[in-house]
Amino acid sequence: MSPESVRFAVLGPVRVRRGDTELEQGAPQERAFLALLLVRAGQPVSMDEIVDTLWGADPPPSAVNVVRRHVGSLRRLLEPGLPARAEGRLLLRDAGGYRLLTEGDSLDLIRFRALRDAGRRTAPESPAHALGLLGEALSLWRGPVAAGLPAHTRTRPAFAAVDRERLAAVREAADAALRAGRPGTVLPELRRAAAEHPLDEPVQASLILALAATGHRSQALGVYDAVRTRLVGELGIDPGAELRGARETVLRGGPGAAGGAATAAGLPPVPAVEDVPAGFASFPVPAQLPHDIPAFTGRGGEIDEMLALSCGTVRTANTVVISAIGGMAGVGKTALAVHWAHRVADRFPDGQLYVNLRGYDPCGAVMEAGEAVRGFLDALGVPPDRIPHGVDAQAALYRSVLAGRRILVVLDNARDSDHVRPLLPGAPGCLTIVTSRDALSGLVAAHGAHALTLRPFDTAQARDLLVRRLGAARVDAEPRAADEIAGLCAGLPLALACVAARAAAHPHFPLAAVAAELREAHGSLDAFARSDATVDVGTVFSWSSRQISDEAARLFRLLALHPGPDFTLPAAAALTGLPPRRTRPLLAELTGLHLVTEHSPGRYAFHDLLRAHAGELLEERHTDAERQDARHRLYHHYLHTAHAADLLLAPHADPPPPPPAPEGVRPEPLADDDRALAWLTAEHAVLLAVVDTAAATGQERLTCQLAWSLEPFFDRRGHWHDALTVQRTALDAARRLAEPALEARGLRGLGRIEGRLGLHHLSLPRLEKALELFGRLGDDTGRAHTHRSLGWESEQRGDLPGALRHNQLALALFRALGDRAAQAGVLNSVGWYHALLGDHRQALTHCFEALTMLQDLGDRYGQAATWDSIGYAHQHLGRHPQALLAYRNALTLVRALGAPYTEADILARVGDTHHAMGDEDSARAAWTDALRLLRALDHPDAGRVGARLSGPDGQADVC
Repeated sequence: MSPESVRFAVLGPVRVRRGDTELEQGAPQERAFLALLLVRAGQPVSMDEIVDTLWGADPPPSAVNVVRRHVGSLRRLLEPGLPARAEGRLLLRDAGGYRLLTEGDSLDLIRFRALRDAGRRTAPESPAHALGLLGEALSLWRGPVAAGLPAHTRTRPAFAAVDRERLAAVREAADAALRAGRPGTVLPELRRAAAEHPLDEPVQASLILALAATGHRSQALGVYDAVRTRLVGELGIDPGAELRGARETVLRGGPGAAGGAATAAGLPPVPAVEDVPAGFASFPVPAQLPHDIPAFTGRGGEIDEMLALSCGTVRTANTVVISAIGGMAGVGKTALAVHWAHRVADRFPDGQLYVNLRGYDPCGAVMEAGEAVRGFLDALGVPPDRIPHGVDAQAALYRSVLAGRRILVVLDNARDSDHVRPLLPGAPGCLTIVTSRDALSGLVAAHGAHALTLRPFDTAQARDLLVRRLGAARVDAEPRAADEIAGLCAGLPLALACVAARAAAHPHFPLAAVAAELREAHGSLDAFARSDATVDVGTVFSWSSRQISDEAARLFRLLALHPGPDFTLPAAAALTGLPPRRTRPLLAELTGLHLVTEHSPGRYAFHDLLRAHAGELLEERHTDAERQDARHRLYHHYLHTAHAADLLLAPHADPPPPPPAPEGVRPEPLADDDRALAWLTAEHAVLLAVVDTAAATGQERLTCQLAWSLEPFFDRRGHWHDALTVQRTALDAARRLAEPALEARGLRGLGRIEGRLGLHHLSLPRLEKALELFGRLGDDTGRAHTHRSLGWESEQRGDLPGALRHNQLALALFRALGDRAAQAGVLNSVGWYHALLGDHRQALTHCFEALTMLQDLGDRYGQAATWDSIGYAHQHLGRHPQALLAYRNALTLVRALGAPYTEADILARVGDTHHAMGDEDSARAAWTDALRLLRALDHPDAGRVGARLSGPDGQADVC
């Protein structure tokens, strides 16, 4: 066996794994010996140090012989099959002691040190990169080094030194975070370290600086006072220089406060002006801002963020500050930009410039950059005859005029980054605010712009807007109607303003009547279309959709067919019938104009009003056949990908194969069961919606196939209430098709889920009916799987002989069919029922045969279930250490697979085993974990496990 096949962890509890199997480390002293070898990280450990660590100052005469026995036990653990007295390749005799060979990523401590070293090397040039490396290093820690060992062992120098490394890494990460401007990222680690080391002045100083840098100045000073009190009271000393320095930094205004470069007014010195043409050294002070909106409301968080940015602008001598405000049409970008500009105008004494660039003007009359820059030069007092020809020359003159001045520039409604580049100041001291429906990623990338994307109002913000426009009395009198209006307007300030304007014009109209009018328009916005195009919300959305390519516009319309809460690029590609590489730029067009939003990486959505707008356009411009074809492609994208996931999660299952995928459908590639589970988890809500809409649109066969492909996922995750809904829908669809084979499959699927939920009065007759139908059809595969389900039902009723009989029948059928994957799973079930009937040795025979087959097949879920059965058999043979090791192997697998019900079931048996060993604390801990999982699943087994925790007189009851 190669050294790379064994992995070790010591940053937290000591753990040893070979592949997916966790190894039992033996008695406490053997674990301490292993931990000492690990903290030395591949270096020799002398016999004297080993003896001192294990026994302290009073070792027994046999100490060296005991260590040698530990060496032999550890070698056999790490390298099974190693001949007696053989040295092996991992635990080597070296320098009068022993050395455990650990290389590369085989030990978490080595990985931690490599990441920390890389972070320290990177910190001078790139503190942000260093912060990432140090954060990754700290994430490897799962508790104190060698957690779980006795305290007298962990205080030995070798272990204390590693704990100090962690403390130093926390401080280094804090320093990098402050320099990178991201102090909040290290606060949790700093708080934890400070709590563990309350008298460590460097750590406390780092916490004080980080708190101050994140705006918690009073907390920072409170930490200083608490540490000072403790130092004086416990050690009789005053704070040292580092701690006092941190406090003084906070009192001066926080980490990185301006020093001697600032003037008495706190402003940077004015740079020299070299390129301004002679003849106009005296400039007027422009004041071009539009009127602020008297009823402006909301956006408190965004305003605070922007005020902080503008404060930094006037205090920073060497920075050109640009803020890019993006968002969909009607979300309030201009209102926010103008309101912010008025709030900070007094900080820019040389004036304010404003221009509406009309980037999305409905008439197409976009203002070119040359026209805008010439207007700015005129406002700045440059005579027309001194303005050069050509946009580049004009922009250069504009930058020269602004040099050395503090001017606020608002560039409203830009088409894209290129539209505004000639209008950006080139010298420090100015603040530029740009608004656009475009993401303006070019400004962020090339000019360091601070990006702010506006979201629609939430319910409270929307109500505040209505109160400001209509008065508190009117809104408070009809709160439900006000909230309904907010919801129907999707929180868009422009839409809300339209509704408020109509309500204000008719002060005697109840708000409920206004909401009803909007509701009856079914999201079409027709109720509020007016002749004034500047306030017609539907027109605003149309302005945006006119700015995109024909193919992107087609995608926008087709997305109205997607039934889920969000979608991915592959799903969008399926709707269009185009390859993902061609669909990606179309989706980028839509996100760039905020017609759809990428709310999390790779997942997109659009608001209901925009969906309604897309739906109207879809009805107008696409035939029924075109809509049906797109919907058909989308459903098959999900069906074919879910079917592939099903086969990966449950190799022994029998899902009916889907029909060939329509042209233009490309299922997502899923390399293994981890990828399959990740895809199903991400698409969970979408898949439920697809099942519903497929059934509602007459796609019965597809409904059944998709529902049955989701069974392994629902089992793994314990989503049985969702599964119940889906299986009911599938059975109804199967019955509408009037095909006995599909009805039998639907009965079995629904019966299994009803059984999981404890509805045995419903599940048993369904499963018996399914078995009868499969028998009539001559479907031995269907019969075998139904026998397995009936076996589980028999177990729940306490009929263990019946459970064994059903599984033996299933095993015989699978053997006759030559289905090796299904045989392996049933072999474990047969072994399980032998164990429940008391024949534990026969159980082990079947389970080990099953385990070998499952390992050959790579079926990790089946392996987990079989390790659980093996643990149960060992437990009831009184072999408790072997039982715990088997259970631990099972838990390792099910946790990696994400199967909370199975995890809870195993944890309950782990608790039973500890109870049998007399370890009540460990028993209660395991049962408590199991109960927490079962309650989260709303599973009826929670009562059974809870009874273990509350037996007579408070004692654990495992009867």
